[in-house]
Amino acid sequence: MEEQLIFTIQNRERIQAVESTFGRTGKMLLKPGRILVGEGCLSKLCRRGPKPKAFFLFNDILVYGSIMVPGRWNNNQKIIPLEDVQQEDLEDGMAMPNQWLIRTPRKSFYVSAASPEEKNAWMGRIEQYKSLLVQAKGLPSDNSAENFAATWIPDMASAICMRCSKRFNVANRRHHCRKCGYIVCRACSKSRALIPNISSRPVRICQACVSSVHEGKEQGMQRAKGKHWKKNSVEDTPTLREYETSSDDESCEQGYQVPTKWFKSTEDEDYSPYCDIKPEHRNPPVSGL
Repeated sequence: MEEQLIFTIQNRERIQAVESTFGRTGKMLLKPGRILVGEGCLSKLCRRGPKPKAFFLFNDILVYGSIMVPGRWNNNQKIIPLEDVQQEDLEDGMAMPNQWLIRTPRKSFYVSAASPEEKNAWMGRIEQYKSLLVQAKGLPSDNSAENFAATWIPDMASAICMRCSKRFNVANRRHHCRKCGYIVCRACSKSRALIPNISSRPVRICQACVSSVHEGKEQGMQRAKGKHWKKNSVEDTPTLREYETSSDDESCEQGYQVPTKWFKSTEDEDYSPYCDIKPEHRNPPVSGL
């Protein structure tokens, strides 16, 4: 009983410490039954290349954000329910060694770890706690690709439109189709369609994807009919489920890497040798979801 109380206090302090790094811009993370499983720095492939991000794995959600001051201040908090996550193992890339793909209905993206062991630990624990959560909630496991957002191709991957082959320049800027993730020019992405899992309003799609989302496009146009969308207005902000926020920032974080910390939550849990575990975190009592 005493060990359980000590672990509860330590877990609360760790979660509050994570909350404090996001300041007033972040959502409250502390709630009954929530456990901080691990934290670390992973590289996330953004539009302009890999960026270091602070990741925090809980027993029910995955949280990440931009690193402003290493270990002290994070920004642009993103919170993903674990039951929405699907992972795909990938081969090493030149710019992204030890990479894998994280798919969610709202956004899909590539991440990479500092070593193969760290990658396997992150993938394994995300899958472990997702399975426990899905089982506890009695949720069906639907892995259909249609339920997940397309992964955006990075800007640096193409100097030309991937639909008409026109070269990008100052006047002909890059855009992304929200349906397929391709890099396209303005002329090839004039259409808008409603993709409910991404936004509550019509979003940009390329001409090649128009037919596949024709029904959604018509619904979106009817929804938008008679409404003037003002940039940064209240109407322009999509109404999303709890935890989901806007698309990723493109802040210029500097290179930053620290060992991942895993916090033990069961008696039989093993650790990878690379993990940096504080002595006081080695033997917390058994705790369920």
